[in-house]
Amino acid sequence: MNGKFPQHFLWGGAVAANQVEGAYQADGKGLSTSDLQPQGIFGAITPRTAGDSGIKDVAIDFYHRYPEDIALFAEMGFKCLRTSIAWTRIFPQGDEETPNEAGLAFYDRLFDEMAKYDIQPLITLSHYEMPYGLVKRYGGWGDRRTIDFFERYARTVFERYKHKVKHWLTFNEINMSLHAPFTGVGLPPESDKSAIYQAIHHQLVASAKAVKACHEIVPEGKIGNMLLGGILYPLSCKPEDLLETQRQNRDWLFFGDVQARGYYPAYMQRFFRENGIEVAITEEDRRTLRETIDFISFSYYMSGCVTADPEQYETARGNILDMVPNPHLASSEWGWQIDPIGLRYLLNVLYDRYQKPLFIVENGLGAKDRVEADGSINDDYRINYLNDHLVQVAEAIDDGVEVMGYTSWGPIDLVSASKAEMSKRYGFIHVDRDDAGNGSLERRRKKSFYWYRDVIHSNGASLKDRR
Repeated sequence: MNGKFPQHFLWGGAVAANQVEGAYQADGKGLSTSDLQPQGIFGAITPRTAGDSGIKDVAIDFYHRYPEDIALFAEMGFKCLRTSIAWTRIFPQGDEETPNEAGLAFYDRLFDEMAKYDIQPLITLSHYEMPYGLVKRYGGWGDRRTIDFFERYARTVFERYKHKVKHWLTFNEINMSLHAPFTGVGLPPESDKSAIYQAIHHQLVASAKAVKACHEIVPEGKIGNMLLGGILYPLSCKPEDLLETQRQNRDWLFFGDVQARGYYPAYMQRFFRENGIEVAITEEDRRTLRETIDFISFSYYMSGCVTADPEQYETARGNILDMVPNPHLASSEWGWQIDPIGLRYLLNVLYDRYQKPLFIVENGLGAKDRVEADGSINDDYRINYLNDHLVQVAEAIDDGVEVMGYTSWGPIDLVSASKAEMSKRYGFIHVDRDDAGNGSLERRRKKSFYWYRDVIHSNGASLKDRR
């Protein structure tokens, strides 16, 4: 692999505020939509009451322990750390005129700690959460006024951190709102397609406004979008399977098309028309959408298959989406199919489509780790998974794809988004906490910690082609 990764490739890891920080009401923070999902994205929406608790309320206590964790990331040689700002730390209800200084000060401390080790922040403005106040008072992203509240928030943090943060993302996995509307756009799960696409439209307009603000306030910075890279293959060579695969891939590529090209593609106009979906789009909206992102970022965990006759096959859920399993692939403990070659394919698809730099901002293996009697954690399965995916990234770079960096998901164990589990571990660093919230929160290096350190230090030369 020597020489395939660019000299300034941004190696690192990725976390999210609502999955690591805890301190869910500290220093003036308001309630977020994530705080009302104690069992994760697929759990019930549960109002908070006095004295109740959930595992994300403490998470791994990154809010208080970040200096220790940043030092461990630096020990691995991280060039970049992706995390998010909790919108409710800055605007607790979402519609305030004045930001919460204590929340702003926390991220100043976090970014300063990263700067001590020359770790560049890659910051997501909204990662699976928004102020619950905006949901309660306005109906979330269903109300056009939320665009202005988000723009105020974005401009506030751009101004505050313009000398500390040069890489930004707007919305995490923006296409997942089609599958989990409360998490994505603050709408009830039973919302109809017109309501969901209207809320998504408001979010796309808000994203473009944030891009414009970033270009104005942080002129030397770069801002990208973020997609759930749910690449799908036809189950057979039947033309009907191929056409259905194209249609389903467009369900998520649409979000990249709007943010990278600046307008709604014709295929979505037909989709809206044929499905009776009405979306109010003003001429001002169309002008706003022309402000396009600088790079494409995405998550990749698995691929799936599509058939025009789905009732004949069982589906498997993975990373929010339901897919027909690929008979040629193995699966993780959680049923997510393992497809390293799919990452190379996806990188080529996205680069061919957009001709913009790409950033892999999530990729990893959730597994149940075992702590041995001597305290070691021999997670060779994680090493093999990541090694094989990174070998394919190197192949894509050799194909001519411009890849900015790679931040593995969950470099430290965290609360999973889907079901709020600690037992589904992704990290190079073990955190002593279980699904019931018990444990010392002690950090411990896994075998993969040292493996990833070698990968970074060698700029990928230590990877092994195991094909």
